Amino acid sequence: MLKIDAKIFNPEILYIFDAQSKGSFCSKNHHHDFVEMSVIVSGEIFYNIEGKATHLNEQTVVLFNPGISHYEYSDAEMSNVQLHIGIRNFNIDRFPKDYFPITNPIIKLSEHNSAFFETCQEILLEREQSKQGSELLLKSLVLKLFVLLLRDAPMVPLTESSLLLTKEEQEKISLVDEVVHYLENNYMEDITVNQIAHHFYTSPASLSRMFKDRTGETLINYLIQLRLSKAKEIIEEDMEISIRQISKLVGYEDAYYFSKLFKKYYGKPPTLFQKEMKFK
Repeated sequence: MLKIDAKIFNPEILYIFDAQSKGSFCSKNHHHDFVEMSVIVSGEIFYNIEGKATHLNEQTVVLFNPGISHYEYSDAEMSNVQLHIGIRNFNIDRFPKDYFPITNPIIKLSEHNSAFFETCQEILLEREQSKQGSELLLKSLVLKLFVLLLRDAPMVPLTESSLLLTKEEQEKISLVDEVVHYLENNYMEDITVNQIAHHFYTSPASLSRMFKDRTGETLINYLIQLRLSKAKEIIEEDMEISIRQISKLVGYEDAYYFSKLFKKYYGKPPTLFQKEMKFK
Protein backbone atom coordinates (compact mmCIF):
# COMPACT_ATOMS: atom_id res chain seq x y z
CA MET A 1 0.00 0.00 0.00
CA LEU A 2 1.36 3.42 -0.98
CA LYS A 3 1.83 5.87 1.90
CA ILE A 4 0.80 9.53 2.03
CA ASP A 5 1.45 11.67 5.12
CA ALA A 6 -1.77 13.66 5.56
CA LYS A 7 -0.02 16.21 7.82
CA ILE A 8 2.26 17.43 5.05
CA PHE A 9 0.48 16.40 1.84
CA ASN A 10 -0.66 19.77 0.57
CA PRO A 11 -0.27 19.90 -3.23
CA GLU A 12 -0.80 23.04 -5.27
CA ILE A 13 -3.83 22.99 -7.58
CA LEU A 14 -2.70 24.88 -10.67
CA TYR A 15 -6.01 24.89 -12.51
CA ILE A 16 -9.40 23.26 -12.76
CA PHE A 17 -11.49 23.84 -15.85
CA ASP A 18 -14.05 22.06 -17.98
CA ALA A 19 -14.06 22.13 -21.77
CA GLN A 20 -16.70 21.19 -24.31
CA SER A 21 -15.92 20.44 -27.94
CA LYS A 22 -17.96 19.41 -30.94
CA GLY A 23 -16.77 18.55 -34.42
CA SER A 24 -13.34 18.26 -35.95
CA PHE A 25 -10.29 19.75 -34.21
CA CYS A 26 -6.71 18.90 -33.26
CA SER A 27 -4.66 20.37 -30.40
CA LYS A 28 -0.90 20.87 -30.40
CA ASN A 29 1.45 18.19 -29.15
CA HIS A 30 2.77 19.26 -25.72
CA HIS A 31 3.85 18.13 -22.27
CA HIS A 32 3.91 19.60 -18.76
CA ASP A 33 6.34 19.87 -15.85
CA PHE A 34 3.50 18.93 -13.47
CA VAL A 35 0.79 16.28 -13.32
CA GLU A 36 -2.32 16.82 -15.44
CA MET A 37 -5.49 14.79 -15.14
CA SER A 38 -7.98 14.90 -18.01
CA VAL A 39 -11.36 13.29 -17.43
CA ILE A 40 -13.71 12.46 -20.30
CA VAL A 41 -16.98 13.15 -18.49
CA SER A 42 -19.16 12.48 -21.54
CA GLY A 43 -18.80 11.84 -25.26
CA GLU A 44 -15.68 10.58 -27.03
CA ILE A 45 -12.25 11.83 -28.12
CA PHE A 46 -8.95 10.62 -29.58
CA TYR A 47 -5.74 11.08 -27.57
CA ASN A 48 -2.25 10.64 -28.96
CA ILE A 49 0.07 9.80 -26.08
CA GLU A 50 3.79 9.47 -26.78
CA GLY A 51 3.03 8.75 -30.45
CA LYS A 52 0.30 6.18 -29.82
CA ALA A 53 -3.32 7.08 -30.76
CA THR A 54 -6.23 5.81 -28.66
CA HIS A 55 -10.00 6.30 -28.97
CA LEU A 56 -11.47 7.13 -25.56
CA ASN A 57 -15.09 7.07 -24.43
CA GLU A 58 -16.87 8.71 -21.51
CA GLN A 59 -15.89 7.88 -17.95
CA THR A 60 -12.22 7.49 -18.85
CA VAL A 61 -9.40 9.17 -16.94
CA VAL A 62 -6.11 10.15 -18.59
CA LEU A 63 -3.28 11.05 -16.24
CA PHE A 64 -0.09 12.62 -17.57
CA ASN A 65 3.03 12.61 -15.46
CA PRO A 66 5.61 15.35 -16.18
CA GLY A 67 7.27 15.05 -19.58
CA ILE A 68 4.64 12.83 -21.20
CA SER A 69 3.85 14.30 -24.64
CA HIS A 70 0.23 14.21 -25.78
CA TYR A 71 -2.45 15.89 -27.83
CA GLU A 72 -6.15 15.35 -28.51
CA TYR A 73 -8.21 15.39 -31.68
CA SER A 74 -11.65 14.46 -32.96
CA ASP A 75 -13.58 14.06 -36.18
CA ALA A 76 -16.69 15.88 -37.39
CA GLU A 77 -19.18 13.55 -35.66
CA MET A 78 -17.57 13.66 -32.22
CA SER A 79 -18.42 15.74 -29.17
CA ASN A 80 -17.31 15.59 -25.54
CA VAL A 81 -17.13 17.29 -22.16
CA GLN A 82 -13.80 17.08 -20.34
CA LEU A 83 -12.50 18.16 -16.95
CA HIS A 84 -8.82 19.19 -16.82
CA ILE A 85 -6.87 19.51 -13.57
CA GLY A 86 -3.23 20.52 -13.04
CA ILE A 87 -1.46 19.67 -9.79
CA ARG A 88 2.11 19.87 -8.47
CA ASN A 89 4.32 19.95 -5.35
CA PHE A 90 3.44 16.56 -3.91
CA ASN A 91 5.12 13.25 -3.12
CA ILE A 92 3.62 9.80 -2.93
CA ASP A 93 5.58 7.37 -0.79
CA ARG A 94 9.17 6.97 -2.08
CA PHE A 95 8.49 8.05 -5.64
CA PRO A 96 9.91 11.27 -7.15
CA LYS A 97 8.26 14.62 -6.64
CA ASP A 98 5.23 15.28 -8.86
CA TYR A 99 4.99 11.66 -9.99
CA PHE A 100 1.79 9.64 -9.82
CA PRO A 101 2.85 5.96 -9.88
CA ILE A 102 0.36 4.55 -12.40
CA THR A 103 1.24 1.74 -14.80
CA ASN A 104 -0.78 3.24 -17.68
CA PRO A 105 -1.85 6.88 -18.29
CA ILE A 106 -5.29 5.68 -19.53
CA ILE A 107 -7.40 4.60 -16.59
CA LYS A 108 -10.79 2.86 -16.44
CA LEU A 109 -11.91 2.67 -12.83
CA SER A 110 -13.92 -0.21 -11.45
CA GLU A 111 -14.75 -0.30 -7.74
CA HIS A 112 -14.67 3.49 -7.28
CA ASN A 113 -15.92 4.53 -10.71
CA SER A 114 -19.29 5.85 -9.49
CA ALA A 115 -17.77 7.82 -6.60
CA PHE A 116 -15.10 9.28 -8.91
CA PHE A 117 -17.50 10.59 -11.54
CA GLU A 118 -20.01 11.81 -8.97
CA THR A 119 -17.15 13.89 -7.53
CA CYS A 120 -16.40 15.20 -11.03
CA GLN A 121 -20.01 16.37 -11.28
CA GLU A 122 -19.65 18.09 -7.88
CA ILE A 123 -16.59 19.92 -9.22
CA LEU A 124 -18.44 21.04 -12.37
CA LEU A 125 -21.38 22.29 -10.29
CA GLU A 126 -19.14 24.09 -7.78
CA ARG A 127 -17.25 25.81 -10.60
CA GLU A 128 -20.54 26.94 -12.14
CA GLN A 129 -21.97 28.31 -8.88
CA SER A 130 -18.68 29.80 -7.61
CA LYS A 131 -19.90 30.38 -4.04
CA GLN A 132 -17.92 31.62 -1.04
CA GLY A 133 -15.15 29.21 -0.13
CA SER A 134 -15.30 27.64 -3.58
CA GLU A 135 -11.51 27.38 -4.00
CA LEU A 136 -11.12 25.43 -0.76
CA LEU A 137 -13.98 23.07 -1.55
CA LEU A 138 -12.68 22.47 -5.08
CA LYS A 139 -9.25 21.58 -3.71
CA SER A 140 -10.77 19.05 -1.32
CA LEU A 141 -12.76 17.50 -4.17
CA VAL A 142 -9.64 17.25 -6.36
CA LEU A 143 -7.78 15.53 -3.54
CA LYS A 144 -10.67 13.08 -3.26
CA LEU A 145 -10.29 12.27 -6.97
CA PHE A 146 -6.60 11.46 -6.50
CA VAL A 147 -7.33 9.26 -3.47
CA LEU A 148 -9.91 7.31 -5.48
CA LEU A 149 -7.34 6.87 -8.26
CA LEU A 150 -4.80 5.56 -5.76
CA ARG A 151 -7.33 3.04 -4.48
CA ASP A 152 -8.51 1.81 -7.86
CA ALA A 153 -5.97 2.34 -10.66
CA PRO A 154 -3.08 -0.12 -11.28
CA MET A 155 0.03 1.28 -9.56
CA VAL A 156 3.75 0.87 -10.11
CA PRO A 157 5.02 -1.51 -7.38
CA LEU A 158 7.50 -0.28 -4.81
CA THR A 159 9.90 -2.94 -6.08
CA GLU A 160 10.42 -0.74 -9.16
CA SER A 161 13.82 0.32 -7.82
CA SER A 162 14.80 2.46 -10.83
CA LEU A 163 12.09 4.98 -9.91
CA LEU A 164 12.49 5.07 -6.16
CA LEU A 165 14.31 7.86 -4.35
CA THR A 166 17.53 7.15 -2.48
CA LYS A 167 17.54 7.20 1.32
CA GLU A 168 19.33 10.57 1.26
CA GLU A 169 16.74 12.05 -1.11
CA GLN A 170 13.93 10.74 1.09
CA GLU A 171 15.52 12.32 4.18
CA LYS A 172 15.78 15.70 2.46
CA ILE A 173 12.14 15.55 1.36
CA SER A 174 11.07 14.49 4.84
CA LEU A 175 12.95 17.42 6.41
CA VAL A 176 11.40 20.00 4.07
CA ASP A 177 7.95 18.51 4.60
CA GLU A 178 8.44 18.82 8.36
CA VAL A 179 9.43 22.46 7.89
CA VAL A 180 6.28 23.06 5.80
CA HIS A 181 4.21 21.47 8.56
CA TYR A 182 5.99 23.70 11.10
CA LEU A 183 5.19 26.82 9.05
CA GLU A 184 1.54 25.78 8.72
CA ASN A 185 1.26 25.68 12.50
CA ASN A 186 3.48 28.65 13.42
CA TYR A 187 3.03 31.19 10.61
CA MET A 188 1.65 33.74 13.07
CA GLU A 189 4.95 33.80 14.99
CA ASP A 190 8.11 35.82 14.26
CA ILE A 191 9.95 33.35 12.02
CA THR A 192 13.40 33.54 10.41
CA VAL A 193 15.36 31.06 8.30
CA ASN A 194 18.09 30.93 10.96
CA GLN A 195 15.57 30.11 13.67
CA ILE A 196 13.99 27.27 11.66
CA ALA A 197 17.39 25.87 10.66
CA HIS A 198 18.41 25.82 14.33
CA HIS A 199 15.12 24.13 15.26
CA PHE A 200 15.70 21.35 12.73
CA TYR A 201 19.45 20.97 13.40
CA THR A 202 20.67 22.05 9.96
CA SER A 203 22.38 25.07 8.42
CA PRO A 204 20.42 28.01 6.95
CA ALA A 205 22.16 27.55 3.58
CA SER A 206 21.35 23.83 3.37
CA LEU A 207 17.77 24.37 4.48
CA SER A 208 17.23 27.19 1.96
CA ARG A 209 18.63 25.06 -0.88
CA MET A 210 16.58 21.98 0.02
CA PHE A 211 13.41 24.02 0.52
CA LYS A 212 13.72 25.72 -2.89
CA ASP A 213 14.42 22.38 -4.62
CA ARG A 214 11.41 20.75 -2.96
CA THR A 215 8.79 23.50 -3.18
CA GLY A 216 10.00 25.75 -5.99
CA GLU A 217 9.85 28.71 -3.59
CA THR A 218 12.26 30.28 -1.13
CA LEU A 219 11.30 29.62 2.47
CA ILE A 220 10.47 33.29 3.10
CA ASN A 221 8.32 33.57 -0.05
CA TYR A 222 6.50 30.40 0.98
CA LEU A 223 5.85 31.88 4.42
CA ILE A 224 4.57 35.15 2.92
CA GLN A 225 2.20 33.33 0.60
CA LEU A 226 0.99 31.14 3.46
CA ARG A 227 0.31 34.17 5.66
CA LEU A 228 -1.51 36.05 2.92
CA SER A 229 -3.59 32.98 2.08
CA LYS A 230 -4.60 32.74 5.76
CA ALA A 231 -5.39 36.48 5.77
CA LYS A 232 -7.65 36.02 2.75
CA GLU A 233 -9.46 33.18 4.51
CA ILE A 234 -9.95 35.34 7.63
CA ILE A 235 -11.51 38.15 5.57
CA GLU A 236 -13.84 35.68 3.82
CA GLU A 237 -14.97 34.29 7.18
CA ASP A 238 -15.26 37.62 9.07
CA MET A 239 -15.91 40.67 6.89
CA GLU A 240 -16.07 43.05 9.89
CA ILE A 241 -12.59 42.35 11.28
CA SER A 242 -10.09 45.21 11.09
CA ILE A 243 -7.04 45.07 8.84
CA ARG A 244 -4.82 45.69 11.88
CA GLN A 245 -6.29 42.62 13.59
CA ILE A 246 -5.83 40.48 10.48
CA SER A 247 -2.24 41.66 10.16
CA LYS A 248 -1.42 40.56 13.71
CA LEU A 249 -3.25 37.24 13.34
CA VAL A 250 -1.02 36.24 10.42
CA GLY A 251 2.28 37.39 11.91
CA TYR A 252 2.69 41.05 10.86
CA GLU A 253 2.89 43.79 13.47
CA ASP A 254 3.02 46.47 10.74
CA ALA A 255 -0.44 46.66 9.12
CA TYR A 256 0.83 48.99 6.40
CA TYR A 257 3.54 46.50 5.36
CA PHE A 258 0.97 43.70 5.43
CA SER A 259 -1.35 45.71 3.16
CA LYS A 260 1.48 46.30 0.66
CA LEU A 261 2.25 42.57 0.52
CA PHE A 262 -1.45 41.70 0.15
CA LYS A 263 -1.82 44.11 -2.77
CA LYS A 264 1.32 42.74 -4.42
CA TYR A 265 0.07 39.15 -4.32
CA TYR A 266 -3.67 39.67 -4.89
CA GLY A 267 -3.66 42.83 -7.01
CA LYS A 268 -5.75 44.83 -4.54
CA PRO A 269 -5.35 46.06 -0.94
CA PRO A 270 -7.08 44.05 1.82
CA THR A 271 -9.49 46.93 2.47
CA LEU A 272 -10.82 46.72 -1.11
CA PHE A 273 -10.93 42.92 -1.00
CA GLN A 274 -12.93 43.12 2.22
CA LYS A 275 -15.29 45.71 0.73
CA GLU A 276 -15.92 43.56 -2.33
CA MET A 277 -16.64 40.52 -0.15
CA LYS A 278 -19.31 42.44 1.74
CA PHE A 279 -21.24 43.17 -1.45
CA LYS A 280 -21.02 39.69 -2.97
